[in-house]
Amino acid sequence: MPRIPADEILIAGQWRRGEGELVETTDPADGTVLAVLHAASEHDVDEAARAAARAAADPAWRDLLPHERARLLHRIGDLVEEAAGELAALQTADTGKTLTETRALAYSAAGTFRYTAAALETAEESLTPSRGPYLSLSVHEPIGVVAAINPWNSPVASDAQKLAPALAAGNAVLLKPARWTPLVSLALARLISAALAEHGLPAALVSVLPGGGRTVGAALAQHPLVGRVGFTGGTATGRELAQVAARKLIPASLELGGKSPTIVRPDADLDAALAGVMFGVFSSSGQSCVAGSRLFVARELYDTFLATLVERVRALRVGPGTDPDTQVAPLVHHEHRDAVAAWVRLARQEGGRVLCGGSAPAGDPYDRGAYYLPTVIDGLPPTARVCQEEIFGPVLVAFPYDDEDDLVRQANGTVYGLACGIWTRDPLAAWRLARRVEAGTVWINTYKQFSISTPFGGVKDSGLGTEKGRDAIRAYQRQKSVYWSTSQTPLPWAS
Repeated sequence: MPRIPADEILIAGQWRRGEGELVETTDPADGTVLAVLHAASEHDVDEAARAAARAAADPAWRDLLPHERARLLHRIGDLVEEAAGELAALQTADTGKTLTETRALAYSAAGTFRYTAAALETAEESLTPSRGPYLSLSVHEPIGVVAAINPWNSPVASDAQKLAPALAAGNAVLLKPARWTPLVSLALARLISAALAEHGLPAALVSVLPGGGRTVGAALAQHPLVGRVGFTGGTATGRELAQVAARKLIPASLELGGKSPTIVRPDADLDAALAGVMFGVFSSSGQSCVAGSRLFVARELYDTFLATLVERVRALRVGPGTDPDTQVAPLVHHEHRDAVAAWVRLARQEGGRVLCGGSAPAGDPYDRGAYYLPTVIDGLPPTARVCQEEIFGPVLVAFPYDDEDDLVRQANGTVYGLACGIWTRDPLAAWRLARRVEAGTVWINTYKQFSISTPFGGVKDSGLGTEKGRDAIRAYQRQKSVYWSTSQTPLPWAS
């Protein structure tokens, strides 16, 4: 078992017990209670925000040059890499994910801090073309205090994707991890606190405030000192946060839900497509915003492809995340497992055929855990609720298509537009589809490949703004124009 942090959260640079409700976090593999801690209260949020504003204005941080902030980010990256094994074990215990995946997420977080440090060192301001007797410049300055609100499915990587650019930009950050999975975010915060202390920087630059969205999340977004909100999570919550940001006239980035199509053309490499379709929806137990949860197969291939797919899905190994043979781990929480099961019941009621899965596995070690079998459903119209709404579990719905126009119409026929996978040997067809499908990310003959150097975001109800890439730092800054006269004569109007 990993070392579980004590009942302490990071408030205004101090590790102490929160004043909010008790939060119980459990191991979804067997229901064991891992920790009971006190969440943040609205008073804690206010204290953290006020201390963050002072820390952001402290000359020790405010006047730190970009390459010096980059040194801090590099140090955090080193500490995360050194602790990758413990962070992975803690995240597996808290979320149920396989150790293979949580190790990759920990190393990804380290890489995010390092990439952001490199981007910061090479970022340039602009000397804009002069149109008069003056120099004109465009410079960037920190916002001050920013809020980062993250989901439970990949906490350490999601935390790094907000913390790194926000700190690089010169801000102080108030991070809210998900109520179900606070432990790895708190462990990451201890590493960041150590790096801040090593560099003699204000401890209140980072606070980690676990708790519910209706309390802690709302208090963060509405706080008058918070000048930006970055949110990853459900579309309904994203809309509410967007309304708060609009009232406050502050920027917000929203990475929201998805119902992503995976497309198999008649000329696809079928073995590669079969492996890619399964990985795209059943890895992470389907708990991924980009999960390829809608499968579209050319009609002439449909029956054969689906039969082979179902056979291979039945052979996927379901088990605890600590077992190196596990492919499909438990879902994050028993409540979430029950919600996924309810969606499958609805699919049956709507007339869908459950070709495999469709239930929780029985027997030891499954009875105590939040497991659900990987499930394939067909026979539903594209308008069925199960085909339109995000399930966030190991559930795939399949459809045949007749031609490219029919395919594009069906693929684009949801409110979401986050990701898409295309399996084909025809490069021209791949390019056409990549441009016609409404999605923020398109994978061709692969799926769920990510790079911190490549911007990520969605369209339609899948979000607003992007994360990652060199421009992520600028998203956490304000742009300022400066005009510097080179004339020695007074302005003619006043002379």
